[in-house]
Amino acid sequence: MMTFKQLEAIFWVVQLGGFAQAANKLHTTQSAISKRVKEVEDLFGTPLFDRTLRAARLTEKGEEMFLLAKRLLEQRDAAIEQFQSAETLERHVRIGVTELTAMTWLPRLVSAIQARYPRVVIEPQVDASAMLRDKLLADEVDLVIMPDVFNDQRFLSRLVGTAEHVWMCKPGLLGRQRRLHAHELVGHRLLTQDNRSGTGLLYSRWLRSIGVEAQNTLVSSSVVALIGLTVSGMGISYLPRACLAPMIASGKLQALTVSPALPQTRYAAICKADRPSNLVTAIAELAQAHCDFGEIFQAG
Repeated sequence: MMTFKQLEAIFWVVQLGGFAQAANKLHTTQSAISKRVKEVEDLFGTPLFDRTLRAARLTEKGEEMFLLAKRLLEQRDAAIEQFQSAETLERHVRIGVTELTAMTWLPRLVSAIQARYPRVVIEPQVDASAMLRDKLLADEVDLVIMPDVFNDQRFLSRLVGTAEHVWMCKPGLLGRQRRLHAHELVGHRLLTQDNRSGTGLLYSRWLRSIGVEAQNTLVSSSVVALIGLTVSGMGISYLPRACLAPMIASGKLQALTVSPALPQTRYAAICKADRPSNLVTAIAELAQAHCDFGEIFQAG
């Protein structure tokens, strides 16, 4: 008799590209994964993987079994989510977020999820947008919350909120000049995020669209690092206005008026289109309700 544990072993070996990776995902040993796969092969008298190769490559019958495992596991998860109450539902959910969400409203979101689903374990991962996109495609996370800059039909996207960024510098860095046209920015060192960042990608595209090609730039993948560099007077950077309002008020940062103004960054909760889940959809709705970039490290 075939079990869901055996189906999970087959599915995750294929999805993650190896027996060791599947073992890590399922919190067991590589030998246990091999045993489960071998049990299914013995049950049906046919190999599922070509063991003459180093990589875990499916045989023709293995391809059929993988598709069957995928379908049955999706049906199992849907049934569990439909018939179990929120209070008794048990599952691990891996949520990927970018740095700005992690340093503002992520604590509120986690608290809201735990309040509604007390037995659901949240596994957050903080990374750049491009890395989170790749993790989502590889089924290493279930949901990502990041700037909505990737137009990919493999994803389902729900807008959760927007973040306003403005150009900032150390007070006095530009003398008395507080108003600039965007084209004047090229005369200064710009502190920017790289194209692995959704915000960095959005604003590099936007600057090119208005004909601004920065020559003197210092690039970082970290928002916190950019804040520190800006406070130290290293250059001008685009930073989130609302959560840094106390630093502006205390004189650590100065917000500049630059025309045209930067477009707002749209943040979305994104999941794979081929992996529907009522629980993931509900968490995306909670993200929509709790998204707030107005304060650092918001308590739940």
